[in-house]
Amino acid sequence: MKFTERTIVYIDGANLHQGIMSLGWDLDYDRFYVWLKDKYGVDKIYIFIGLVSKYKNLYTKLQESGFTLVFKETICGEEGKIKGNCDANLVLKVASDFYENKFDKAIIVSSDGDYADLLDFLNKKGSFRILLSPRNKCSYLLRKQNIPILYLDTQRNKIEKTAQKEKAPDKDGTL
Repeated sequence: MKFTERTIVYIDGANLHQGIMSLGWDLDYDRFYVWLKDKYGVDKIYIFIGLVSKYKNLYTKLQESGFTLVFKETICGEEGKIKGNCDANLVLKVASDFYENKFDKAIIVSSDGDYADLLDFLNKKGSFRILLSPRNKCSYLLRKQNIPILYLDTQRNKIEKTAQKEKAPDKDGTL
């Protein structure tokens, strides 16, 4: 399928990860990237994520999959919990890209009601494509806007990380 609109995906990385984990399965980021490209013909996919040194292998893997990472400095909150809220960074990037005419349509990946005003703005400007919700239940602030929403659990068979199955000897021509 040929896509004519320039489309960019903006992903709240923590919300995506926590949402999928709450459903009890693991996201295959390689498959997710390909699925986004194939289904929506996207030009660029940003993941907004907190920068924590112990996750450098994850960051490398995401970049190798094709994602563009936008890091937020993190701090240790109460009880040593890492905090790196990327909401404002995501909103600012979307607004900046909108006013610099870098996309025709934006796709947002999150279930967080903090993005309600952003989605309302994009929708009124005719620049919103779809909300991809990592949770089966996203914020009422998003749902009440009467916007297209796709719950990622409905795409589980396409984007879930599956255990590698061992090949039977000689099934692939190797012995």
